Amino acid sequence: MGQTILSIGREFGSAGHEIAQKLADYYQLPLYDHNLLDEIAASKGLDSRELQGHDEVRRNRLFNRNVRGMDSSPAYNLALLQFDFLREKAESGESFVVVGRCSETVLRPYKGLISIFVLGDMDKKVARIMDLYHMNRKEAEEFIKEKDKRRKQYHNSHCELKWGDSRNYDLCINSSRLGVEETMRILVQYIDARRKNQ
Repeated sequence: MGQTILSIGREFGSAGHEIAQKLADYYQLPLYDHNLLDEIAASKGLDSRELQGHDEVRRNRLFNRNVRGMDSSPAYNLALLQFDFLREKAESGESFVVVGRCSETVLRPYKGLISIFVLGDMDKKVARIMDLYHMNRKEAEEFIKEKDKRRKQYHNSHCELKWGDSRNYDLCINSSRLGVEETMRILVQYIDARRKNQ
C-alpha cells in the first residue's frame, strides 16, 4: 500500500474533527491539527503559546510588507511554516491525517492525497455546539458563524479555490444525514477504494 494522506476540511460543528480523529485511529496514522504548532515551535526554538494567536488567521495584504523575502505578518509566516511542515512530511513518504491548514491545496501534488470536506445541517451543528460548549441556541449559532467566517477568510487568503467549494475536494459529505459512525463507514469505503486503485 502506498502513501495515504487524508486532508479533512470541515464546517464548525459538523463533527469533522471527530471524524478526522476516528480515521486516524482506524488507519493508525498520526493526526496533525493544532499540534503542528508544538512541532514547529520545538524545531524552531519558539514558544508554541505565542504561535497560537496567529494560527489560521487570514493574511491581510493591505497591511503586509515584504522585506528581503520575509513577510511582516506573523500569521502569514506561521501559515507558510505549517505548509512547509506538511510538505516535508509528505515528501518523506509519511502517511498521515491533517485537519484544515489548506492541506487539500498545499498537498495536491502528492498522489496519495485524499481530500474530504465535512459539512452539516445548521440545526444539527447548533445542537452539537450547544451540547459541547454549554451554550444556548443563539450563542451556538453566532459561534458557528464566527468560526466558519475565520476559516473561510484564512483559506481564501492562501488558496485559489474557495473554502467549501466542492471542486476543491475529492469528496464532500454531510455528516448530519447519517451521523458520525455511518459517515465514517462511507468514508472508509471510499478511502479503501482509492488506496486500492493507487
